[in-house]
Amino acid sequence: MRKRTFAREAALKILYAMDIAKEPAEECSRKYWQENDTKDESIKEFARSIVYGVETNLAEVDRIITRHAENWQLSRMATIDRNVLRIATYELLYCKEIPPKVAINEAIEMAKKYGDKDSGKFVNGVLDKIKNTEASKVSS
Repeated sequence: MRKRTFAREAALKILYAMDIAKEPAEECSRKYWQENDTKDESIKEFARSIVYGVETNLAEVDRIITRHAENWQLSRMATIDRNVLRIATYELLYCKEIPPKVAINEAIEMAKKYGDKDSGKFVNGVLDKIKNTEASKVSS
């Protein structure tokens, strides 16, 4: 598994724990790395940047997801889908070094791996709308 893919999956698991346990990023990250340690600091650093980036921009990220997830309230989405969308939306809006296609493809693969049978399609549809509207606004 590529380093950034591994880091995104770690970030997903940390965000999932934050969502379920209602604990801060620092606590969930500490617990995660205590049980899933890696010697590669670049993996930890990339995961940390995603987790804290999502946490810092959560209100904006959630607002954008809600705008583009037609007929879906954020609170009614599966926890995995919601957090996969948060990661990719954060990357689309705030990580200009990550090509949109990469952010979306990684999100779809995580949704397929950790979500239910329709998660990949759902995530793809929402992110495509975000990429075509919001991400282009931020880029210009």
